[in-house]
Amino acid sequence: MNADQIKDLIAAKLACQHITLDGDGRHWFSTLVSAEFEGKRAIQRHQMVYATLGDKMKTDEVHALSIKAYTPAEWAALPK
Repeated sequence: MNADQIKDLIAAKLACQHITLDGDGRHWFSTLVSAEFEGKRAIQRHQMVYATLGDKMKTDEVHALSIKAYTPAEWAALPK
């Protein structure tokens, strides 16, 4: 899978204000901003993102995905 395909899968099931995805085709690094993360712990946020990929993680189409998941307020508070 390529970055655009993975972004599309995530965006189709998780309303994100910001998505970046970089990687080498097997190992991916994402930064996601979504109001849907409000009130969720980090593990819950990661589970939400993994759920958008369905079986892609199990079948090794997406080998590894590092996730930084922020609420809009958390994202706005980060130093730019």
